[in-house]
Amino acid sequence: MTKLAIVRVRGQLRLKQKIEDTLKMLNLNKKNHCAIVEDKPTVLGMIKKVKNYVTWGNVNDDTIKLLEKRKDNNCYRLNPPRKGFGRKGIKVAFSKSGALGDRKEKINELLVRMV
Repeated sequence: MTKLAIVRVRGQLRLKQKIEDTLKMLNLNKKNHCAIVEDKPTVLGMIKKVKNYVTWGNVNDDTIKLLEKRKDNNCYRLNPPRKGFGRKGIKVAFSKSGALGDRKEKINELLVRMV
């Protein structure tokens, strides 16, 4: 089964309670935290709910091994990415040169820049 990496991009100011609870269920308590989860319909529903606060994609085994040193309480604590998230910032979708949304395989490049 494929694995997904979910990275929280935006902070916790003015969050609705349901979104905050969903982020806690995904173990994404702070900005720049990452969670590795199975690709299941229930997880995809949770991601859909918090899509304006996270970026995600299919992660490969080499990147997971690279992240192992940073594991803390079922989440990976990462640095902000070198050279930033995207040209248009953290409030715009990845498909429009921003940071949010589904990155597919390009999540691996982002995680390497954040380690």
